[in-house]
Amino acid sequence: MNRLTHTLRAYPTLLRIGFSEMLAYRAEMLVWILSTTMPLVNLALWHTVAAQGGPIAGYGQSQLIGYFLSAFIVRQMTGSWVVYEMNQEIRAGKFSMRLLRPIHPLIAYSAENLAAIPLRAVLSLPVAITMLALVGGAGFARDPVLWLAVFLSVFGAWLINFIVMAILGACGFFLESSLSLMYVWQALFFGLSGYLFPLEFMRDKAPRIYEALHLMPFYFQTGFPIELILGQHDRASAFRGLAIEWAWIAGLMIVLLVMWRAAMRRWNAYGA
Repeated sequence: MNRLTHTLRAYPTLLRIGFSEMLAYRAEMLVWILSTTMPLVNLALWHTVAAQGGPIAGYGQSQLIGYFLSAFIVRQMTGSWVVYEMNQEIRAGKFSMRLLRPIHPLIAYSAENLAAIPLRAVLSLPVAITMLALVGGAGFARDPVLWLAVFLSVFGAWLINFIVMAILGACGFFLESSLSLMYVWQALFFGLSGYLFPLEFMRDKAPRIYEALHLMPFYFQTGFPIELILGQHDRASAFRGLAIEWAWIAGLMIVLLVMWRAAMRRWNAYGA
């Protein structure tokens, strides 16, 4: 209990330190942001297709603008790079310093990742204003309860991303580098989450796959928050989706804790 209290008191300080580091490395942050502009590329592609052939699965030009600009914002708000940090620190022998500190390494990593969100939000604000101007208020959710669901879904998407990246980072204790596993996960994420195209495109052509994807964690990293922003859910389906999303979070957290204990036993066995 004392350790939890100490962590809660220290967490705001960790966030301030992390935010200061983000300001100090603005160029690196800009590179990270530019590396997540794929939704803007996809917007240009699908917008052209819709202009020539008409709406795609109910998505006209206006709906596509709202979707892919929302995808860009959601990606900015939910990114995590802890797998890179863990692999680098494990390989360089710096991870032992993390264990000597009074704050659990995962807590410290989470603060460092969360601290970047305000800066990402500021840089995403022009995109949000552009989206509102082009699409209009009618293209978004109007129910305040659904906007609460948007907040919970985006935070849940960040948690899924962070936990998965931490699990893959912990694999670095057993492998020479776990970045290859991360690349596999990213490939699945790009194809199955709604990041490259709305999953609605698959409803008629592959209905079983479409239904299965809505139960996978990838969907809750991108597709679900976007659909909430665009008002494509009522309250019942929104909270049903949140229940599934947070069930994934709980399950993945259990996997992370088990993986972490095994990793610490291996780390200590080698006398690091």
